[in-house]
Amino acid sequence: MVNSALGIIFPNQYDELVPELTSERLMASIPFASRYRMIDFALSSMVNSGITNISVLARQNYHSLMDHLGSGREWDLSRKNGGLTIWPPFAQKSMSVYHGRIEALDHIISFLKEQKEKYIILSDTNIAASFDFKDFIQTHVDSGADVSCAYTVQPLPESIMSAKLMNKGMYYTYDIEDGMVKNMYINPQVEGDQNFSMNIYCMERELMIRLVREAYMQGGVYFERDILLKKLGELKVSAYEFTGYYGRISDMKSYFDENMRLLEEENLEALFSQPVYTKLRDDNPTRYYDGAVVKNVMAADGCVIEGNVENCVLFRGVKIGKGAVVKNCVLMQDTVIEEGAVLDHIITDKNALVTAGKEVRGTDTFPVFVAKYQVI
Repeated sequence: MVNSALGIIFPNQYDELVPELTSERLMASIPFASRYRMIDFALSSMVNSGITNISVLARQNYHSLMDHLGSGREWDLSRKNGGLTIWPPFAQKSMSVYHGRIEALDHIISFLKEQKEKYIILSDTNIAASFDFKDFIQTHVDSGADVSCAYTVQPLPESIMSAKLMNKGMYYTYDIEDGMVKNMYINPQVEGDQNFSMNIYCMERELMIRLVREAYMQGGVYFERDILLKKLGELKVSAYEFTGYYGRISDMKSYFDENMRLLEEENLEALFSQPVYTKLRDDNPTRYYDGAVVKNVMAADGCVIEGNVENCVLFRGVKIGKGAVVKNCVLMQDTVIEEGAVLDHIITDKNALVTAGKEVRGTDTFPVFVAKYQVI
C-alpha cells in the first residue's frame, strides 16, 4: 500500500518565522542537530516508510537546498523511475513563484497526472520528527476518509501567535470528534493544549488533482483555507495524532531550544529512532587537544577543540581555540572561536569568526545570533 504513495515536500513554508536564518536559504536547508538539515527528517521518514517518488517544490533561495540534495543518492533516491525531483520556480513555461500550496501543485498538475501512485503525501519541513508515513497511510485507508491530517496536542507557541507574517493562514488547529475533523481554525489566539496541525496530509492522488484544479480556477491559494476549510461539509477529513518526539521551529529561540533539547540522551534517541540520512562530508573525526574540557556536547566530524566547551551543539568543522570558554551555544559549520574568547547563549551561522579575547553573551530567553561570515 505505501509503495503506492507519492511524497511532496514544501521547503519554503515558514521561512518568515526565522528571517535571520533564511535570508540566503530556506527552512528546509536550516542546519539542525549537529550535522543535518531540516529537510533530512521529512525526506528520511518518507524513504524509511517505502516512499521512493518524492518531489520538492522550491519557491526561492533554493541554491543551498539543491547543493544539499544533489541527485538524492544519500537517500537512495537516485533512480530511473521515481526518485527525487526538485521543482524550482520557472522550471516549466507555465510555472512561476507560488504563494500557497494550491498554486504550487497546480503548476505541476501535468506531472501529477502522469504518476502511477494511488496516494499522495504533503509535508512541510519546519518540524524535525521520525514520522511513520506507512502507519499514517494505513490509518487513512482504514478510516475511509477523503483526507487525513496529522496533528500534535500542545499549546500554541507564543512566537507563532505574535508573528507578523505576510502569508495568510500560517497555522491551523482542529476541532476533533471521534477521530474526524469537525472544524478548523486559522491563526487562532488561544491558550492551553490545542490540536495543532503538522501540515502533513494524505489523500488519493486523483482526488487531490481534482480539488486543486477546482480551487485554482476559483482563485484559491492555500490548501487548508481554500480547500479543507471550505469543504469540511463535503469531505470526510480524519485526524491522525502524532505522539512521538518532534522539534517544531517557530522562531530563533525555538531553534536554539530544540537543538539544546537534543543534548538529553532520551530526546536524541527518540528523534533518531529511525535512520536519518544527510549529505556526506568526508572529514576527520573531531580532535580534542590536551587541556580541552568538554561536557555535554554534541559535536559533528571535523571539529577541533582546545578550549572549554559545555552544553553545546557543534556542527562540522567548528574550531575552538585554546583558553576559549563556550557554553550553551549552537555553532554552525566552520565557525571559528579564537583563543581566550568567551561565548554564552550564542547561535552562529556558517563561517562566523569570534576573534581572540572577545566576550559575547546572550541569555536563555534571548540567544544572540552571529550572522554568516560575520567577524566579531
